Amino acid sequence: MYVIAGATGRVGSATAKSLLAAGAKVRVLTRRHTDAERWAALGVEARVVSLDDRVMLGGALEGCAGFFTLLPFDLNVDDLDAHADRLIGSIAGAVADQRVPHVVMLSSGGADLAEGTGPIAGLHRLEQALLGAGTTLTALRSGHFQEKVADVIDIARSSGVYPVFAASADIPHSMVATVDIGAVAAQALQSPPASSESVDIIGPAYSERAVAAVLGDALGRELQVTTLPEDAWSGALVGAGFRPYVAESLAELYRADEGGLLAPRGDRSVRVDTGIETTIRRILAS
Repeated sequence: MYVIAGATGRVGSATAKSLLAAGAKVRVLTRRHTDAERWAALGVEARVVSLDDRVMLGGALEGCAGFFTLLPFDLNVDDLDAHADRLIGSIAGAVADQRVPHVVMLSSGGADLAEGTGPIAGLHRLEQALLGAGTTLTALRSGHFQEKVADVIDIARSSGVYPVFAASADIPHSMVATVDIGAVAAQALQSPPASSESVDIIGPAYSERAVAAVLGDALGRELQVTTLPEDAWSGALVGAGFRPYVAESLAELYRADEGGLLAPRGDRSVRVDTGIETTIRRILAS
């Protein structure tokens, strides 16, 4: 039996659905009773669990063959690092308490670095904590999520502007659909490695300008791609409603990406092929 955290999120739900399609027994973890009831209506065992409750999480992990986990980012907390560290202590502690044999973790490019990557530094600490918890760890490191385009759909639709937090909108980057990450996670759970490893997930490469063109076609309007210089990132994020310290953390993440710190450096890589056109159609349809 496999336990899946974040079952209402894009990657967690895709992982659970991939496992169920393969005939595997799954227990999903959600934060809300209404979400647990939806899974239960599909015949799936569901538990309401907070990942920062070590005892509750440990109970949900009892007897599992593998555990898919992630580190939820909450941009409304007072201290991003303290919030991440509470979750890390609980997750790694519960894994150690229950002697979970294999953990598949949603990580990120750049998680091999301890600092200079904004919120990804928390993923580095979670990787390290799980490596010390007595489990075999598969850390899945992807680059850009294709679904990040959802963050700009409203502004693109209303204003015709596609904002880019980078010096150039013409540099191709690997972009991975979360449905593909879920499929890779499900496969990893069912075929655990002999020892811990980090796996880079490589998707099709697109520039932000190319993504804007696809989105514009889907919305039925031409979009103007606007790049924001580095010194404007924090201010633009604060203007969008983020707290100043959160804005600076995100700006550090963008700088890390610009500087190549999020490049693939895992033990091996897996290539996936869902295209951005498919992902944008799925987002707009939902």
